[in-house]
Amino acid sequence: MPHTPRHSVVVPVCNEAEVLEAFHTRCSSAMQALGDDYELLYVDDGSLDGSWEILVGLAQADSRVRLLRLSRNFGHQVAISAGIESARGDTVTTLDADLQDPPEVISDLVAAWRAGADVVCAVRQERQGEPWFKRVSASAFYRVVNLFSDIPLPAQAGDFRLLSRRAVEALLAMPEQHRYVRGMVAWIGHETATVGYSREPRAAGRTKYPLSRMLGLASDGILAFSTLPLRAATWIGLGVTGSALAVGLRVLWDHLVDHRALAWDASSLAGLILLLAGAQFLTLGILGQYLGRIYSEVRRRPLYLVCDRRGFEDPT
Repeated sequence: MPHTPRHSVVVPVCNEAEVLEAFHTRCSSAMQALGDDYELLYVDDGSLDGSWEILVGLAQADSRVRLLRLSRNFGHQVAISAGIESARGDTVTTLDADLQDPPEVISDLVAAWRAGADVVCAVRQERQGEPWFKRVSASAFYRVVNLFSDIPLPAQAGDFRLLSRRAVEALLAMPEQHRYVRGMVAWIGHETATVGYSREPRAAGRTKYPLSRMLGLASDGILAFSTLPLRAATWIGLGVTGSALAVGLRVLWDHLVDHRALAWDASSLAGLILLLAGAQFLTLGILGQYLGRIYSEVRRRPLYLVCDRRGFEDPT
């Protein structure tokens, strides 16, 4: 029988060579302080800076380290999903390797789990060292997602969280291709607790979530858990149709009552055409987003591919 650790820590890694050794030292110390058996599962998501070689060295020096190397960069959310799928612990904690999320907070997450919570989210109360634009855009991200999504998310709760084994099994039963793990965990509905913490400045490197990726993540959160954009397209169509009808009635009124000639100047025609065209393209764009997701799901491609693994009893 393979040994089953009490706790698993899943760490997605993408070009974090500068900080990996420091992270491993702090995370190992935090886990040892719990007094329970644990494993550290690093998922290399297509790193190109030597991160894998550093991880191999950590695995050779520490038998509690297990490694997955994805065949290419599949994205942060997929890397987290790959790690959760391979984790063996009664609890599975996910956090990034950049040390913005302090590993020492894991003890507070475990305490909340022991108190009965199946999902424990680490909520950022302070964001040290982040520029104002990052703070404002992050706050706007949660507001927009919660405005459109049918599943509310705890504000300022990222991917630093603990899942019980029951919550992990529920999450693994969700096979969708477009992974928005925060929303998927919220959808589970098991008892949830939150733990506040102060987010530290990035230890090295640069963020893997610039504005473009934040917008993509927000899109995943909205489209995966809400049909509101489809309903909005309907209301836009009704609004444009109503506006066009009102303009037509006004022109007809001027002609029949005020005896004005039926005439449209170039600017009025151009405005009306642009209004109608814009509404059509917006509606088509919304439909295309949902259609593209349906296409991704029906292809049934693997969520990720592993090209190397270390620390597994079965190397295949």
